[in-house]
Amino acid sequence: MGVSELLLMRHEWALVAAVLLLLIFEIALPENGKKKINFIAAILVATATIIGFLPAEQGTLFGGMYITDPLRQLMKNILNIGVVLIFLQSVHWLSQDLYKDRSSEFYMLILASLIGVNYMISSGHFLMFYLGLELTTIPIAALASYEQFKSKSAEAGIKLILSSAFSSAILLFGLSVIYANTGSLYFEGFKFSNSLINVLGFIFFFSGLAFKISIVPFHLWTADVYEGSPTNVTSYLSVISKGSAIFILVIVLFTLFNSIQLLWQDVLYATAILTMTIGNLFAIRQQNLKRFLAFSSIAQAGFIMLGVINASALGMATVIYFIVVYVFSNLAAFGVIQTVGHASGKVTIDDYNGLYKTNPQLSLVMMLALFSLAGIPPLAGFFGKFFLFTAVAESGFYVLLMIAVLNTVISLYYYLLVVKAMFINSQENPIAPFKSDYAMRISLVICVAGILVTGFYSPVFEYIKNLCETF
Repeated sequence: MGVSELLLMRHEWALVAAVLLLLIFEIALPENGKKKINFIAAILVATATIIGFLPAEQGTLFGGMYITDPLRQLMKNILNIGVVLIFLQSVHWLSQDLYKDRSSEFYMLILASLIGVNYMISSGHFLMFYLGLELTTIPIAALASYEQFKSKSAEAGIKLILSSAFSSAILLFGLSVIYANTGSLYFEGFKFSNSLINVLGFIFFFSGLAFKISIVPFHLWTADVYEGSPTNVTSYLSVISKGSAIFILVIVLFTLFNSIQLLWQDVLYATAILTMTIGNLFAIRQQNLKRFLAFSSIAQAGFIMLGVINASALGMATVIYFIVVYVFSNLAAFGVIQTVGHASGKVTIDDYNGLYKTNPQLSLVMMLALFSLAGIPPLAGFFGKFFLFTAVAESGFYVLLMIAVLNTVISLYYYLLVVKAMFINSQENPIAPFKSDYAMRISLVICVAGILVTGFYSPVFEYIKNLCETF
């Protein structure tokens, strides 16, 4: 294997180098210099992200088990940007005396999971896909219980590892059925007939992957794990882990299971309606903001299925574009929740009453993030949902489109509840004024810029669409 072939895995090599360097700094730095690791980790992952954007060849490795092309590279770069933002949001939290001795563990586990994400996206073989999936999940299960002195964090870790083990067993059973009938686990030359036993294998495979995306009825773990995990880990689960599972779902549906397109379109039709509706209805009932965003993310997964159901380059482009928008919008919301939580310990919607009077800038960031998630023009979330609706309309699923529009109205209601609390509701003792740290400010500025630029700058979608047409 020559240097040019090794460079095909530049994303993975860069992240492995970041992990090794973090380990060296952990050993070399004195106790009073441990806080530097927070900034070093952010710089390392930012460098790895920049390397990912450099021009690169496309090709395969390991006999076709690893595939890289411009579209997969774009998917990795999108998720790498999300991790950079999460690391910036983690600097102040991990600088506290309670965590400073374990901060490097947090970063190395996140990077290990991100390496698994990259291998999963580049998989050209179901074995590579499964190994990447497990490498993605296991470190995050450990991180969910990172705050081991809190019972809810330990509970979140247990629930995540048990639900992940159960979903992996279901997925593996589906893969074993598929392998028994096709005789191959390679994506290249994969021939999938629509026999009943193959359909059964596909249903088990889809069900296992649906756990990772929190598609109804495989969503029951989501709210408890999101609430109990540290906010930064919740951000990773909501954005990076979910985004990677959606990316691989799109790839396998469009390339491997296109012979049973009518079947999986029916499956997605039903699950999209259930996921949007149940996610929205349960979000209305929430007071805890992390549970609120958990059910919001479930509903957003339902909207994403609208693009997948299109089964064309347009559908794939709308899904990827929506994930870009979702990264910036969701991380902006979680960033505000984390900042307010660390400063005041307040985590409910009622606690945000009168926040605009004491912390106007954070209130504006939260408002933009929620308006984007709701799909209010001219923010990026509006264009994301508009393109998803265009894709489902092109497929002729007009009833599904109508249900999606109604669910958008419902989601607008509960997002506005938070905005109303911040800007209209009053409170005798609102959250006191405070200043967030510089790393958090940089992260929130990037998120706001992303929400605005990806909405107004339409060539972003055109660029993604062009890549999808050549996939």
